[in-house]
Amino acid sequence: MAMDFIKEKAEFDLIGFGEVMLRLSPPNKEKISQSETFEKNAGGSELNVASGAAMLGIRSAVVTKLPKNKMGHFVSRRIRYGNVSDDYVIWDYSDARRLGIYYYESGVYPRKSAVVYDRKNASVCSLKLSEIPDDIYDKTRVFHISSISLALDLNLRETAFAMIKLMKAHGVAISFDVNYRAALWSEEEARDVVEKILPMVDILFVSEETSRRMLQRTGTLDEIMKGYADTYGCKIVATTRRDVVSPTRHNFGSRIYCDGKYYEEPHYMNIEVIDRIGSGDAYVAGVLYGILAEGNIERAMAFGNALSAVKNTVPGDMSASSLEEIETIIKAHNATGHQDEMTR
Repeated sequence: MAMDFIKEKAEFDLIGFGEVMLRLSPPNKEKISQSETFEKNAGGSELNVASGAAMLGIRSAVVTKLPKNKMGHFVSRRIRYGNVSDDYVIWDYSDARRLGIYYYESGVYPRKSAVVYDRKNASVCSLKLSEIPDDIYDKTRVFHISSISLALDLNLRETAFAMIKLMKAHGVAISFDVNYRAALWSEEEARDVVEKILPMVDILFVSEETSRRMLQRTGTLDEIMKGYADTYGCKIVATTRRDVVSPTRHNFGSRIYCDGKYYEEPHYMNIEVIDRIGSGDAYVAGVLYGILAEGNIERAMAFGNALSAVKNTVPGDMSASSLEEIETIIKAHNATGHQDEMTR
C-alpha cells in the first residue's frame, strides 16, 4: 500500500499526547491490601506507544504536563529513558500541581488483576493549547492519542480536540486508540465523543469487544472493520484479539484492514504473562513502527503482534524490546521444526 497520507519526512516520526502517571505495584503478586512496599514505575498509554516505537528505531516525542517537583522529575527521566524526547513536556508550577497515580495488583488465577486510580485533578488536566509550542504541528509525521486523554477531564478533552484538528490541518496523519476504560467514563459518553473523533482518524486501533459493546457496531468482524473505513474514512483499521486463558496465560493476535484487504497471522499462543499492562500499547507501537519505518502492513502487523506478546513478559508499563529482539521473535514465530531453547 502507498502510505501517501503520511508525510515522508519530519523531525519526529511520531508524537503522542497524554497523561504520564506514577505506577505503584506490590511486589511478588501480593495484594494491595496486604503489601507494605510498592515498586515505582512511570507509564501512560501514549508514552508507552511512543517509547515502544522509539526503542525499535523511530524518533518519538510526547506532549504532557508534569508537576515541577521531584515526582515530575522522576517521570521526566523515565520519558528520556524510554528513548522519547521531552521537548514538549510542559511543567506545572502551580500550588495545585500533582502527578496522577495508579496502583496495579497483578492477579493469579482465580484472582483477577486490578487497578486503583488516584489521578483526579492531575497537572495534565490543566494543559492548555496556548502552552504548547506553535512549531509542533510541522514537526511530526504521525500524531497519536487514545480516548483515555479524552476521558480524564473536559479541559484536557478540549485541548486534545484542538490539537487533533491543527495536526490534521498541517497534513499530519492521526493515529487513535479507542482504548475504552469503563472506570473513567460511561459507554454512552465515550461513544458520543469517540464518534466525533473518528472522521479525523487515519489509523484506528480498536478491539472487537470495544467495537461491539461501547461503539455498538454489528455484523462480522470484517464488516465492522470495513465499516470504519467506509463511514469515517479511516485508512488503516487494526483490531486486537486477546484470549485470556488466565491472568498469567494469554493468546494474542490481530487483524488489520487496509485498501480493501485483510491481514492476519497465527496467534501467539500460551504467552506467559508477567505484566499485562502496556501490552496493548506495545501492539500499537509495533504497528506504527512498521508503517513509519517500512510502509508495509504485513510487517506492521508482525511487529505489533510480536512486541505485544513480548511486553507481557516484561515488568513495568513500557516495552523494552530492541528491533533485533523483535525480529528474532518474529522469525521464531514463523519457524517450523526444532528451535534452540536459549539465545547465546
